[in-house]
Amino acid sequence: MAWVLKMDEVIESGLVHDFDASLSGIGQELGAGAYSMSDVLALPIFKQEDSSLPLDGETKHPPFQYVMCAATSPAVKLHDETLTYLNQGQSYEIRMLDNRKMGDMPEISGKLVKSIIRVVFHDRRLQYTEHQQLEGWKWNRPGDRLLDLDIPMSVGIIDTRTNPSQLNAVEFLWDPAKRTSAFIQVHCISTEFTPRKHGGEKGVPFRIQVDTFKQNESGEYTDHLHSASCQIKVFKPKGADRKQKTDREKMEKRTAHEKEKYQPSYDTTILTECSPWPDTPTAFVSNSPSPAPTFTSSQQSTCSIPDSNSSSPNHQGDGASQASSEQIQPSATTQEAQQWLVKNRFSSYTRLFSNFSGADLLKLSKEDLVQICGAADGIRLYNSLKSRSVRPRLTIYVCREQPSSPALPGQLRAAGNGESGGGTPFVYHAIYLEEMVASEVARKLASVFNIPFNKITQVYRQGPTGIHILVSDQMVQNFQDESCFLFSTVKAENNDGIHIILK
Repeated sequence: MAWVLKMDEVIESGLVHDFDASLSGIGQELGAGAYSMSDVLALPIFKQEDSSLPLDGETKHPPFQYVMCAATSPAVKLHDETLTYLNQGQSYEIRMLDNRKMGDMPEISGKLVKSIIRVVFHDRRLQYTEHQQLEGWKWNRPGDRLLDLDIPMSVGIIDTRTNPSQLNAVEFLWDPAKRTSAFIQVHCISTEFTPRKHGGEKGVPFRIQVDTFKQNESGEYTDHLHSASCQIKVFKPKGADRKQKTDREKMEKRTAHEKEKYQPSYDTTILTECSPWPDTPTAFVSNSPSPAPTFTSSQQSTCSIPDSNSSSPNHQGDGASQASSEQIQPSATTQEAQQWLVKNRFSSYTRLFSNFSGADLLKLSKEDLVQICGAADGIRLYNSLKSRSVRPRLTIYVCREQPSSPALPGQLRAAGNGESGGGTPFVYHAIYLEEMVASEVARKLASVFNIPFNKITQVYRQGPTGIHILVSDQMVQNFQDESCFLFSTVKAENNDGIHIILK
């Protein structure tokens, strides 16, 4: 029995010695410095345990890869996303590569997939107002698209489509088993969406995003397969080449230690995996172009020319009176605020301000509105909220002479004091002229006094000894501001028209 116990002690001491010896090499191999956990896990004692770990942590293998043939900027730090400069309107190739391993996604083998390429905002703030930003661009560039496919240069794409309501997206079908390259052209430049305050502002970055779908059971391409995107900036023609050269020269001036903090410039840009763009499956499901959204009509309404017959503050058609009567009140409900936006030609922003009351809109500063709506519409909305009407270039006061009681010279002198010869006050109307031309005088008089404009043949001014002087543009330009006139109408001799005589 004692012999057995002794043998057990010998065996135990031997095992401890062997185990200590096996661990003694770890410190010698790794040293006292920093060590890599992957090196430790590679030791034999962890091999068996590592093989039993779940496979969920393995890097997911993307089914596709998209490569844009444009060089990345060398002035990007190591852990930042790549940035690629593009020239406006230039064709750039995006290679659509099948990256599947053997046996991956057998359901799409031998079948077509659909990809949607779109240019979107990189800045989160601009993404929230993308609809308004793109509508503003569309208004400034009628008939243009933000993104186009260069179909003659593209290879392997089938059934290309563009939707009139989606100016920033194109779609096509392609076979992953065949060589496919889509050549795109970006027509918007980064500085078009920058609020211009002092000049020299940096342009906003965009993203090129590719979303790929397979067919569902109904044959529609709505089942998402893969999405990837990259960051870009778009310059005017040749501007991207100059910017790339400038970045390269800046990097050459840096020290070797500083260069280690930056990424090298690559000849191509690899789009990195990302989440699918919201609502992408429903963007182009229909085989026919989807009907234009409601904002199309509102944009058409913005093209209408405002009524230039506005003249008198007491008249319904006057621009100043409209501004005051249509001024939004702080007590306005959300529904009334929506009606005010539509009435003042801001229909494209009704969805954005759907929860804003009158008080909420009035609290917005000029800078807020410029950021939300862009420079042009932001300033226009701010002026409308603050009732800033255009100041007229000339104001005259006009009273219609009653046919039954023709004005005598004494009455005309009394008219300057606002009373007729009999003590009855003359009622004058203010005529506000934005353009100092004779035709506008005729239009404003016709509007205020309900005279058919097409029947006014001439406008005269009564001069010395009762002569009639034709009112020309030059005469209007020499009217004194806030001049007072009586006027009468005389039937034309040769037709059914009338002459207006200012006295």
